[in-house]
Amino acid sequence: MIAKKIFTRSILLLGFVSLFTDISSEMLFPVMPVYLKSIGYSALWIGLLEGLAEATAGLSKGYFGKLSDDKNRRMPFVQLGYFMSSLSKPLLILFVQPLWVLTCRISDRLGKGIRSGARDALLSDECEPQNRGKVFGFHRAMDTVGAAIGPLCALAWLWKHPGDYKTLFLVAFIPALIGVGCTLFVKEKKAEAIHPPAEKKALFSFLGYWKQSGREFKRLAVGLIAFALFNSSDVFLLLMAKMHGLSDQQMILAYVFYNLVYACFSLPFGILADKFGMKVSLCTGLFFFGISYTGMALTRDVSLIFMLFFLYGLFAAATDGVSKAWASKLVPKTETATAIGFISGSTSIAVLVASSLTGLAWVAAGATAALLLSAGAAFAVLIYFLFWQTEKR
Repeated sequence: MIAKKIFTRSILLLGFVSLFTDISSEMLFPVMPVYLKSIGYSALWIGLLEGLAEATAGLSKGYFGKLSDDKNRRMPFVQLGYFMSSLSKPLLILFVQPLWVLTCRISDRLGKGIRSGARDALLSDECEPQNRGKVFGFHRAMDTVGAAIGPLCALAWLWKHPGDYKTLFLVAFIPALIGVGCTLFVKEKKAEAIHPPAEKKALFSFLGYWKQSGREFKRLAVGLIAFALFNSSDVFLLLMAKMHGLSDQQMILAYVFYNLVYACFSLPFGILADKFGMKVSLCTGLFFFGISYTGMALTRDVSLIFMLFFLYGLFAAATDGVSKAWASKLVPKTETATAIGFISGSTSIAVLVASSLTGLAWVAAGATAALLLSAGAAFAVLIYFLFWQTEKR
């Protein structure tokens, strides 16, 4: 009997789509605040802008994930989502009015929300249950390689063209277009219509999945959402690194280093998750998160900061793709996009809350207390999974 190929043509193509898309996005991530300040935006407006953009991504992931399942289609959502995100990048530099900038940022995040659930469901459809950890790990690895290459490209560009942010936005459009082009060659498996024609769905309709989901999925969702409520934006880690004495260039390099670790270990953790269980990988990641946040809160040794970013990269590699793979194993195949969309949407909104809580704690009690709060929550959720969650294999 011939073994079924694990990494199919569609899985490989979707990996390259994410690679090129993240090269484009991460070329702009480190310079976005600098660019916005250069055209007159305050830190308060930048924070509000990013908050609204992330909220849009969070809500739309759940909504369009459910819509993908209702329509029993994947690729139209994938292609539209990547196209919207790509087009928003060059449009951002045409005008500087707040409404235009807000529209472009929301379009970028809306594109992410439209494609995420359908893309993850397509990955799940393309592989066997025993290989989902490997497949999602591979996809996260490709995604994160792009996230490491992007900032390096931005550093190289700005080294040769200091302050030329507008042209950088145009340059970033090139890998984004390549990513969109790759989606044209992905073919989803033909499937018979399972759901009846669906009525129009409300934006929050995906939250209704909670009632129909099984007990094991609910246990997983509770743990992931509880952790997300204290898993604040990476900006706070970078701010703490800056407080510890890193230069702006060193901060970007620390961010690149984190993404490289994330990329290198995503597939190995996916393989380990398939062999030893999703819970083992997820709990290991939560442990690394707690250690890295505790270390960043307490250390005063600059030489240790890169080691802590190494551990933070291990956390991301052990949890991101694995959590999606685990969720996909706990639900029927026809509900995969809805289930992953529910997790992604709920945790994205929770992360927005987490960033607000961390910012409040940062101002009220200090940076050390803010990071220790997140670390303590991670250890608490780790205990929850160790003693209460049982994995359905």
